[in-house]
Amino acid sequence: MTMTTTAEAAAPADADAAPKRSPITWVPSLYFVQGLQFFVVMLIAGLMFKNMGIANDQIARWTGVLGLAWAFKPLWSPFLEMARSKKILVVVFQFTGALSLALLALAIQLPMFFAASIAVLFLLAYSSATHDIACDGLYMASLSPKQQAAYAGWQGAFFNASKFLTLGGLLVVAGHLEKSIGVHHAWSLIFALLAVLLAALAAYNAWVLPGMLRADALPISATSVANTLREVLKDFFAKPGIGLAFLFIILFRLAEGQVQTIGPLFLIEARDKGGLGLTTEQVGGIYGTAGTAAFLVGSILGGYFTSWLGLKRAMPVLIIAMAVPNVVFWYLSVALPASLLHTGVAVSIEMAGYGFGFVGMILYIMQAVAPGKFQTAHYALGTGVMQLGFILSKTISGDIQVAMGYQSFFLWTIACGVPAFVLLFFVRIPAPERSDR
Repeated sequence: MTMTTTAEAAAPADADAAPKRSPITWVPSLYFVQGLQFFVVMLIAGLMFKNMGIANDQIARWTGVLGLAWAFKPLWSPFLEMARSKKILVVVFQFTGALSLALLALAIQLPMFFAASIAVLFLLAYSSATHDIACDGLYMASLSPKQQAAYAGWQGAFFNASKFLTLGGLLVVAGHLEKSIGVHHAWSLIFALLAVLLAALAAYNAWVLPGMLRADALPISATSVANTLREVLKDFFAKPGIGLAFLFIILFRLAEGQVQTIGPLFLIEARDKGGLGLTTEQVGGIYGTAGTAAFLVGSILGGYFTSWLGLKRAMPVLIIAMAVPNVVFWYLSVALPASLLHTGVAVSIEMAGYGFGFVGMILYIMQAVAPGKFQTAHYALGTGVMQLGFILSKTISGDIQVAMGYQSFFLWTIACGVPAFVLLFFVRIPAPERSDR
């Protein structure tokens, strides 16, 4: 989501200049692309590197660094308002993403494939994060508040549909190809196909997205944007209890970032090294089908549960739900089940708990951090802090796991959930507003 700037008043002009097309023709493709690039960097890259023999600490450290792109994107989001068309920004960064995927397919074949791949993924990560800003800005500028609400379901559905494709389809295909043409050739082919898919979607979006370059668009100076950013940041850090809020957000994700990074690697790890020894195909089948479905169901139930109780009363339960993945992976590391069904059920429970609990952080930022003069901008900053908390814990997770082993590591992640629960009694969470209706 982008920061609100003084230029936003002129933003809807992009939409007015284009032929009127139903949002159903472009919202799905827009957010499918947004999710596709994100999940390639944050999920698929780590599993690919694991199959290429890279150690867990290296995977966690470098993929964590890549994730900083999404944590820091609010800092440069206001400057994108200087562009005369959000549509042009979206299309340019989609084609940049396609080019990055093609380069990644080539980088995997190099002798120094790991360093080369990280360099290309760096380009993809910052291109994708910048695309997200333009993407959300185009969505908000092109649709009325009523339309934004009406198409929010399509937005979320197609963002997560890309997760089904990457974790389900791609991992299964990659696992099959690995057996016949080898790991490096298999993943080069996967990323080449993804590059073609993303280029095709970028071309489609260039045609269908609302917004055209306006010759009469008012220029926006970097000085005015910088002044607005300064005012937004000053107001944000002046909020009562913002320091505790920061700490709570980071601690809320302390265990999550570690277990969500190491958990999938544990599933692939050889059994003689303490893992479950699953193939890439099997992990893709579990996460891409039942796992993702369980996450969606958990998220929906978590939303209704919080709506029923109110965030203040629901938050203790939501934090406990966030501990479910840690407990499940500790159990798997002890039991080491040989049955794929057994593992699949456990991972589904893990993902359902994750989805249920994670609702709490999104609503906490919306209701306790964002409200005020610059609500949109402060929500973007809050989600940036949230992503930073995830990345910090993700980055250190590999070193901790290598030092402790899988069983002790997953016990450690359970303990990491305790500080957020304790801090819950000290942070400010607004009580739900009463309604007479």
